[in-house]
Amino acid sequence: MKKILILGGTTEARQLAGKLVAEFSVTLSLAGRTESPVAQGVPVRSGGFGGAEGLAAYLRETGTDLLIDATHPYAARISANAAQAARLTGVPILALRRPGWEPVEGDRWTEVDTVASAAHVLGIAPRRVFLALGRQEVAAFEATPQHHYLIRSVDPVEPKLAVPDASYLLARGPFGEGEERALLENHRIDVVVSKNSGGAATYGKIVAARALGIEVVMVRRPDLPEVPSAETVDELAAIVDQFGVDHFVEPAAERGV
Repeated sequence: MKKILILGGTTEARQLAGKLVAEFSVTLSLAGRTESPVAQGVPVRSGGFGGAEGLAAYLRETGTDLLIDATHPYAARISANAAQAARLTGVPILALRRPGWEPVEGDRWTEVDTVASAAHVLGIAPRRVFLALGRQEVAAFEATPQHHYLIRSVDPVEPKLAVPDASYLLARGPFGEGEERALLENHRIDVVVSKNSGGAATYGKIVAARALGIEVVMVRRPDLPEVPSAETVDELAAIVDQFGVDHFVEPAAERGV
């Protein structure tokens, strides 16, 4: 069976692995940042590779036939390493790139390029802020300690933020509009800080903020390498099923071999 390595950590990566495992030997790679990841249903490799060179070495050692980048839209370094490893080895690469959210009528978005910028645009006056970013990013808000922060994450934030007023909520999505609206109302939230993750699983907070007239500070997506891609699990799985792994292998002359 042809070997596929999926760089995962997203719901879509797990779903894609489930669709491909019947016809291919699939391994799912997780960064290991989540303490108790959801069961994946296929063999899992946990932990980093050591950059692009380390991933390239792994692809060679395992005889991987196809690399699929199904990481989070904000995992820019991993995506860059994946693209570089594919170039170094000649292993073909595909990416699963879910579309981002677009503002619609009623949304009050302030778009910024970085999490640090998001902290800055909150302003000087104290506000009640819902940080829906995950635990890896919230330290930037120590620079603006005057606000009250509600921080939601899958795993505990350790160490806690060095701010005088913060609450912590452990929860794993998906989150529906109704429960998100109740959360925003119960905590009297003035502003939501979010990444533009796309997809339906965490869109509920955006819909709830729109309904309540609450501002959303939206962190734009980083630039990602240009590789062949699909927007949905079904679309990418269909591409692999239709053409097979060999379709994506460049001729040796084009790879400089």
